Amino acid sequence: MLATGAAVTNVTALAQVDREKIYQWINELSSPETRENALLELSKKRESVPDLAPMLWHSCGTIAALLQEIVNIYPSINPPTLTAHQSNRVCNALALLQCVASHPETRSAFLAAHIPLFLYPFLHTVSKTRPFEYLRLTSLGVIGKLHCCFICFIDFSILKWALFTHTGVSMSLNKMSFCISFAGALVKTDEQEVINFLLTTEIIPLCLRIMESGSELSKTVATFILQKILLDDTGLAYICQTYERFSHVAMILGKMVLQLSKEPSARLLKHVVRCYLRLSDNLRAREALRQCLPDQLKDSTFAQVLKDDTTTKRWLAQLVKNLQEGQVTDARGIPLAPQ
Repeated sequence: MLATGAAVTNVTALAQVDREKIYQWINELSSPETRENALLELSKKRESVPDLAPMLWHSCGTIAALLQEIVNIYPSINPPTLTAHQSNRVCNALALLQCVASHPETRSAFLAAHIPLFLYPFLHTVSKTRPFEYLRLTSLGVIGKLHCCFICFIDFSILKWALFTHTGVSMSLNKMSFCISFAGALVKTDEQEVINFLLTTEIIPLCLRIMESGSELSKTVATFILQKILLDDTGLAYICQTYERFSHVAMILGKMVLQLSKEPSARLLKHVVRCYLRLSDNLRAREALRQCLPDQLKDSTFAQVLKDDTTTKRWLAQLVKNLQEGQVTDARGIPLAPQ
């Protein structure tokens, strides 16, 4: 019993020491001389300290220091001169913001302060170098964390491993498999606030831009964010409200299908199919999709890619069924062109 009691005492003492270090690192964020190391250490601890987000949010000058880290690299975006060291440092700051964005006690205040808007310039970048790719993915991860059902959206340590260890980003996809949670359409009470915020900003065109020209990993994350927006009734109605919005989304998805037929990716295809299926829930979009759904989704182009993916095959079958329902045909069962 004495040994057990001593062990508990030691664990408690160790935990207290760790918390003292957390307080120290948070204080050190306010000083430019000590900030870089503090960013690194706190980003390592963010998963093991449940109340780190409120500590960051309510401590004097901390959020301002994190925003300063973000603003400081704006000049390196255009012209694109961002280095790996700069990218690592700002992404450590973004990792802490991700922590704040995902915590139920700080998420609303984070949104009310419009802090995600500071990240949008990073999503505008088009350079395909690894520092920029890491920056875009980490920024998308902060946006993703706003959705409380995006569990472990981006694991930053694995992302660093993926982008700076290997010669190609695509080699990291298997390693990243557990970093994206397919949480479905389970919407918690405060997610509507997130959707409303995203719809009033430019996140949709930014995601579409990345979906068209980003790396496979960037496309996957951006498409997943679009999927989450579409799964919300407000998001679906917003995208289908005008022909311009719908046609832009449909055009990018169509280009992705064409590209996937040449360079298959089961993970990316899964999100693309889910986006199409959700669009088919809207009557006007369903009518348009009857005319513009890529042939590759109607034939056996992806049969080999999806042979072990029963979920995506089921979604694809439901999509085809949705588009066939209510369609006017001639005596031979051939669909008639709309009048």
